[in-house]
Amino acid sequence: MMGNHIRQSARIWARQIKLYGVALGKWLLLATVTGTACGLLGSLFHIAVEAATELRAAQPWLLYALPLAGLAIVALYRLLRTEGQGTNDIFNEVHQGGAISARLVPSIFLGTVLTHLCGGSAGREGAALQMGGALGYRVGWLFHFDERDLRIATTTGMAAFFTALFGTPLAASVFAIAVVSVDSFYHAALFPSLTAALEAYGISRLLGVESTHFAVAAPALEAGLLIRTAALAALCGLLSILFCGTIHFAEHQMTKRLPNPWVRAFAGGCAVVALTWIFGTTDYNGAGMQVIAAAVEQGTAHPAAFLLKLVFTAITLAAGFKGGEVVPSFFVGAAFGCVAGPLLGLPAGFAAALGLVSVFCGAVNCPLASIFLAVELFGGEGLLYFAVACCVSFVLSGYNGLYSSQRILHSKLKGLYINVHANDTAVEGSREAVAADRT
Repeated sequence: MMGNHIRQSARIWARQIKLYGVALGKWLLLATVTGTACGLLGSLFHIAVEAATELRAAQPWLLYALPLAGLAIVALYRLLRTEGQGTNDIFNEVHQGGAISARLVPSIFLGTVLTHLCGGSAGREGAALQMGGALGYRVGWLFHFDERDLRIATTTGMAAFFTALFGTPLAASVFAIAVVSVDSFYHAALFPSLTAALEAYGISRLLGVESTHFAVAAPALEAGLLIRTAALAALCGLLSILFCGTIHFAEHQMTKRLPNPWVRAFAGGCAVVALTWIFGTTDYNGAGMQVIAAAVEQGTAHPAAFLLKLVFTAITLAAGFKGGEVVPSFFVGAAFGCVAGPLLGLPAGFAAALGLVSVFCGAVNCPLASIFLAVELFGGEGLLYFAVACCVSFVLSGYNGLYSSQRILHSKLKGLYINVHANDTAVEGSREAVAADRT
């Protein structure tokens, strides 16, 4: 009797070891292939965008080619049959399943490089999420993963590609998992995502891509400074609403008034050129990393820089140029924090760092990823300040967000299941929210 029990227990343990061993091997294979692909392509993409930015600085006349670049991007997307595809489609694949076209990779790669080459105001992370998600999905498809595992493969690619560009593996992994569905964290995706991110990080370092990092001194922990930090974060939470709302409003208006994509791209390019000429500076073209660095490390920023960057970015993206909104949100938050922080009694440089992560947090609704991002960008010295800032901004940003396909599962104000998309009209106490809670 005892022998039968031992043999049965041994068989159960053997099955469990095999089950978890196969799962570990599967995720390790996915992470290895995806991390390598994203590390190599992400590094190439980073180098290409940096080269385009340097060439534009050396050849200022390239700015006047921006309307033509817009036409080239429209033609490229039409040629590759990827019109209308973007980051929201990647999120929808994770939510509901469905194929992601491999043609999206060359489309967003070349489109983003053209945008930066000719001075469009955009970032890089939109391209990172799209290319990484497409690569991760295709790797899972090659390995014949089922639909649920393909979703994790997509997330893994997003984390790895984001890391290759910014050098923030932990923040990238948590962000890629959390941004799709706020309050629903797929822990099964953490191992492949972090493993692939670390591999992409190592490859990008070997290829000479430097991590994004800023030198900033955090003040000693004081109750008064925590209160001032919360006040700045509250303003940044409201600013994130303005940031997201302006981008979505510009996109809606330009699509409505200029439905022809060729006309829209050309007109948007002309508008950015005109604004650059009017304000007499190229600070708001491209990603603007030099302005972010000056705000954080030197404590200097033009008082209106955050508003001007918002306008430049909204027009660029609404016209159909490619890139992303995250780095512009960094710019807007850093420039605003640098100006508003001293008015609240905070050091300008440190306030710029707080503003950067606060606006980012409010725009993407990911407080934990934002805290990890702050640590990887600025160091862990001011961790509690950053944590307070992210918490306050997250609550006060409401249900707005950069990505309309992002799901927000729970209320930010009480224990209520609402399951709405970012930018939905369902709010606290609405019939939609109550109905969602009852289901």
